[in-house]
Amino acid sequence: MHAYSLRPCWIAMTQDQRHEIERLIAQIALGNQDAFSRLYDATSGKILAVCMRVLSERAAAEDAMQEVYVKVWKNADRYQVTGHSPMTWLITIARNTSIDRLRSRRSEDDIAVNGERIAAPGPSPEQSAIAASDSRRIVGCMDELEADKRSAISGAYLDGKSYKDLSDQFDVPLNTMRTWLRRGIAALRECMSR
Repeated sequence: MHAYSLRPCWIAMTQDQRHEIERLIAQIALGNQDAFSRLYDATSGKILAVCMRVLSERAAAEDAMQEVYVKVWKNADRYQVTGHSPMTWLITIARNTSIDRLRSRRSEDDIAVNGERIAAPGPSPEQSAIAASDSRRIVGCMDELEADKRSAISGAYLDGKSYKDLSDQFDVPLNTMRTWLRRGIAALRECMSR
């Protein structure tokens, strides 16, 4: 074990702690169960808090957290060291898993009424720094999209509009809107990876 400990205080995460989390994820990708256990011990408090923020019920949040770590175990080989915090990757998995669980429990109309429950928590200083550094690239990539696809993505991911609201706004079937958003996000990912 290293001389430093992994504290669940991610705003003040040291470079050594960040590298240790990245190292644990790399070992998990190789099937190392001890690394998985240490990652869980170091990060589960923050992951549970993210799940609680979205789901509001402890039992549901604990179930979602378990699913998050199953996904981490299965997909650790997909994590790429990019200079961004590995916690951002873990928190994104937690948030998306929790939102998916919330959506599966509620009808689409109910989600629109309770949209504040699935709104993203405010960004941390680290997340703000990452967002600022990538903002010009994102704007450039958004500009490459067709105007209606760009507006739909902005509406869904920046304004929090539901798929139904967007399909009504653009006068297209709901499944067409889902396809627009899925393809638009894929185009943005491709652009961002260049």
